[in-house]
Amino acid sequence: MKTKYINLKEDYNEKKIKEAAQDILNGELVIFPTETVYGIGANALNDNACKNIFKAKGRAGDNPLIVHVNNVDMIKQLVEEPNEIEKILINTFCPGPFTLILKAKNIIPKSVTAGLETVGIRMPSNKIANKLIEYAGVPIAAPSANVSGRPSGTRIEDILKEFDGKVSTIIDDGMVDIGLESTVVRVIDNKVRILRPGKITRENIEKLGIEVEIDKNILGKYDGKEKVLSPGMKYRHYAPNTKCMMVYSKNEAVMINKINELINCKNALVVCRDKNFNKYDTKNKIKMGNSLEEIAHNIFSILRQVDKYNVDIVIIEGMQKDGLGLALNNRLLRACEYNYLEI
Repeated sequence: MKTKYINLKEDYNEKKIKEAAQDILNGELVIFPTETVYGIGANALNDNACKNIFKAKGRAGDNPLIVHVNNVDMIKQLVEEPNEIEKILINTFCPGPFTLILKAKNIIPKSVTAGLETVGIRMPSNKIANKLIEYAGVPIAAPSANVSGRPSGTRIEDILKEFDGKVSTIIDDGMVDIGLESTVVRVIDNKVRILRPGKITRENIEKLGIEVEIDKNILGKYDGKEKVLSPGMKYRHYAPNTKCMMVYSKNEAVMINKINELINCKNALVVCRDKNFNKYDTKNKIKMGNSLEEIAHNIFSILRQVDKYNVDIVIIEGMQKDGLGLALNNRLLRACEYNYLEI
């Protein structure tokens, strides 16, 4: 298959988006931008097309897909009537980096739900994503655009080789805004359970007066006993080929000293905050930003760069586990395969 490349970084062209939407209707795969990460999408109502997503990614069939919509009426076509808390969540966080697990109607293929009775619904705020759905006139099932297990795609340069020839069309809109996949939640017994943390945090939801629980798999190892309700819950995910380790202390000086101890006896690369860059005794180091927002924006692209350094281990500065830090810890713990030191 010859992949078409559409560059919308400088020139927003709705005619090109309409062409990509026609590919969706023809049962083809399209890589497109969202505000979180790039997605690899297919017509969510076309079983064969959705199965091709799994083939292109090398994705396990028990890992459900998120369905992207662009309006509330489309949600109503796909799922049973949301309850009052679910309606509040939809009205507050959609469109945006938010996915809600709801009871699926039979119109959604089992390949999308991985055989579950539920489906994740998301309404992206990215203009191109919304236009793609509008012109296709169908919901689009789309996991992150990356080979399974690898870091998610936040810019086309990082994933082009992985999907060239595997998809019909690639839409390039430059670097995404957020850099981490959407927050995924499910309402259980009038409580919101966060299955995958993201830009919409526990604290954001609690401001609505709703009780929030954190799923045990977010900072713990997936034991394989329960069905996967959300993407990103598997053990190894977001990972480069090089072995990684995360080191954290509430006392930043202690963390820096410990990392310097480790790099003195290892062929290591350090991924650190900009302000700490000159505090590490190695030439192999990458800046990841200072704020949590900056780190979230950069981290997946950085995790794709580290394999170029030909080191034995990548040591990553850790961070607090509240707010956006929860989402970053979730991704980095999986990238490091739980090789984590807190001191």
